[in-house]
Amino acid sequence: MSGSPVFLSPIQCIRRFGRLAPALLVAGLAGACSSSAPAPTTFDLSAPTAKVRGNPGVQVQVAEPVALQVLSAQQIIVKDAYGTISFLGGGQWSDNLPRLIQTRLINTFENSSQLRNVSRPSSGAAADAQLISELRSFEIATPQNEAVVEISVKLVSEPNGRIVNGRIFRARIPAGAAEAGYAVRALDEALSIVMVDIVRWVSGTSIPRRDEVSQATNSPPV
Repeated sequence: MSGSPVFLSPIQCIRRFGRLAPALLVAGLAGACSSSAPAPTTFDLSAPTAKVRGNPGVQVQVAEPVALQVLSAQQIIVKDAYGTISFLGGGQWSDNLPRLIQTRLINTFENSSQLRNVSRPSSGAAADAQLISELRSFEIATPQNEAVVEISVKLVSEPNGRIVNGRIFRARIPAGAAEAGYAVRALDEALSIVMVDIVRWVSGTSIPRRDEVSQATNSPPV
């Protein structure tokens, strides 16, 4: 159609403009061959602070949550009532989502709990239990425009691999609109609720100490 813009591939650009003088080529190819979209704004997640009592001598490792591929990147997810997934333009997370959530959950334990030590499995630190988890939902649900966060967690005894306890944590927060700023604020608030609830749950769970389990295992039968 007359007057419609024409977009050229890199090969077409070289063929069309390759005979130009080098100075003109350098100056003009960027504008002639491509159009650059603005870089998305990068957003972080916060680690809330609360006063949670319990398990003052316990050491816990927090594993990186497992997640489906769609939840394992930096995009902000929007899911409609039919389960159709899209990505919210204009924003992204500061790291891959499972790794970012692992870091902020460790920070929340450090900010809020009485646990003796909280670390990553890769740290090499001894632990009484490991917190393993699955990131099930972390999205803006439309048309309600709600932030939905759901994480399934299990406490596994480090010495013997037995599951001590398990639970699913959920939170929903109104987002106002499916736009990056509104979405991030609501998702951050929902995750903060879930993380504090996880800290309370771990702090209130009876976790066998590593040395106690070892002694029981090595004790001779009566």
